[in-house]
Amino acid sequence: MPRNRTRFRRYDGGDPLAPPVDIAEALDAIGEDVMAGYSPERAMQEYLRRGGQDQRGLDDLARQVAERRRDLLQRHDLDGTMRQVQELLEQAVLEERKQLARDAMMDDADRAFREMQLENLPSSPAAAVSSLSDYDWASQEARETYEQIKDLLGRELLDQRFAGMKQALEGATEEDRAAVQKMLADLNELLEKHARGEDTNEDFDQFMDEHGDFFPERPENIDELLDALAQRAAAAQRMMNSMTPEQREELMALSQQAFGSAELQQQLSQLDANLQALRPGEDWGGSERFDGEQGLGLGDGTGVLQDLADLDSLSEQLSQGYRGARLDDVDLDLLARQLGDQAAVDARTLQQLEKALRESGTLRRDSSGQLKLTPKAMRQLGKALLRDVAQRMSGRQGQRDLRQAGAAGERSGASRAWEFGDTEPWDIPRTVLNGVQRRVADGEGAPAGPLVSIEDIEVSETEARTQACVALLVDTSFSMAMDGRWVPMKRTALALHTLIRSRFRGDALQLIAFGRQAQVMDIEELTALDAMYEKGTNLHHGLLLANRHFRKHPNAQPVLLIVTDGEPTSHLEASGHTYFDYPPSPVTIAYAVRELDNARRLGAQTTFFRLGEDPGLARFIESMARRVDGRVVAPELDDLGAAVVGSYLGSRGPGGLGGPGGAGGYGDWFGGGRGFWVG
Repeated sequence: MPRNRTRFRRYDGGDPLAPPVDIAEALDAIGEDVMAGYSPERAMQEYLRRGGQDQRGLDDLARQVAERRRDLLQRHDLDGTMRQVQELLEQAVLEERKQLARDAMMDDADRAFREMQLENLPSSPAAAVSSLSDYDWASQEARETYEQIKDLLGRELLDQRFAGMKQALEGATEEDRAAVQKMLADLNELLEKHARGEDTNEDFDQFMDEHGDFFPERPENIDELLDALAQRAAAAQRMMNSMTPEQREELMALSQQAFGSAELQQQLSQLDANLQALRPGEDWGGSERFDGEQGLGLGDGTGVLQDLADLDSLSEQLSQGYRGARLDDVDLDLLARQLGDQAAVDARTLQQLEKALRESGTLRRDSSGQLKLTPKAMRQLGKALLRDVAQRMSGRQGQRDLRQAGAAGERSGASRAWEFGDTEPWDIPRTVLNGVQRRVADGEGAPAGPLVSIEDIEVSETEARTQACVALLVDTSFSMAMDGRWVPMKRTALALHTLIRSRFRGDALQLIAFGRQAQVMDIEELTALDAMYEKGTNLHHGLLLANRHFRKHPNAQPVLLIVTDGEPTSHLEASGHTYFDYPPSPVTIAYAVRELDNARRLGAQTTFFRLGEDPGLARFIESMARRVDGRVVAPELDDLGAAVVGSYLGSRGPGGLGGPGGAGGYGDWFGGGRGFWVG
């Protein structure tokens, strides 16, 4: 029987006890950006870039990538191999001169000739190494040091193409070198067959069986082998491109001395040609500028160039600037290698966050392919805004947020059978008792079925409550966008919309945006509305739409809430055209006043919310409010939502909705010992 085998590997998924990603903070930030005029797609991308309070974003990771890239370039240079060759050459010549001075048995003429050869060595390390290739060394130690130069060059050239070869071949024998030559010959033969389309899986398997020890990454097919070799070879070429012409010339000359054989260089040149032909998409022509002082050998330099290529790839992935970009594109293994495990954990969390936002019903694509906030997301965002409003209202009034539903009137103490459409709370004791009595009457024994069925449900009767017909008019003129009032206006509308839809579902809310013209908008349209840089404040048209809304609900109490930062400068003429003039025309003012009077005749409780400190605007709005027995509130921008919601709640409290006192402030609502619950 086959044995069960368990394989373990290092856990790299971050804190295993960490809670799942929380999209609440992300949704709030995305909602803010959407209301500021961003598309939901861009708003999500901006949040993923910035990150959250305890979460690093893409910009932080990209900054780390850029810092590591800069550090590699500023710390290193490409003279490492040539410095080592120069040091070994100087050491060999020094040992040889010592031996010549000590050897008393040597013919004077021979000694003089050798000293002359050493004295007249070319200044170029490559030329000096070449000129000493036929030198008859008197010192065994000098000969061995000189042979180290050839060995070093061979290992460096191989390390350029095969990572780790420099260390693996240290102290290599002639047999080891012959094995390398055989591997290169077989590899070139395999690549040439692949280029002709004549290779088979058996050819690859046979090659790996014979030479697999040279490839510790163990590629599973020839394409994986090609990818690994081409990336390394392209980095080696970019390293050569990054050198000065003098450095390249020296290295090309020195490479002929590798292992004391020109055949190695020929095999490597052939390998480079095969790889370039099979993988032309690699960056074979790039270069970098190294400004540091830490010398790099050929193999290490190639590794650094590979690191730079990896960092460039990560930078592009983290930028998310290309078409169809997704955070799943970020190579977490590559990120961990370059920046450490924590960076990979941060990126994985961002991937999970993006996936949660897309799959949790928060964002969806419409028929045109544009990303939109879903109604679920709008409700969540509205609840968050409403919680903020509640905190501001409670803080100013010294009250607390009460978990008391506002969907029905006060309970009368009586109950009745539930009917479809009822919103009153259940009478739990009566409902459970009805279920028990029904089961006993039916002769049921052990509780096998449901304890309560629909016919058992009773609801608590409540006092009759007048419904409200609410029109929220929000100014969308040029000045609202210019003076930073655009987002607070949207936040206010969304908070009021959420409150009415969740706690006062019987009330009828209409949102009306009035700029040069007015239009009715649903909450999704208003929150996604871009800043409108069109001059004109058409309060007249907005009031026309509000009064039409009031007339559609004759049995409801009209509540008129107007948020504006300017006097009316346009009106709608009988022809349907919009008239604009600044300073405000008396005709425009007369049109607005006439329609405001119509709202009063319909019984509307009116509140103006004045934004800005202009004295002329203040006098105008005060006179308009006095004309209709309305109120004026001049809130700070941060308190606009609390002021509007509070005014609406005041209309529902004691003295509101037809009772004495007219449109009370939100203090009236709390003063009556009541509150609203943000679920």
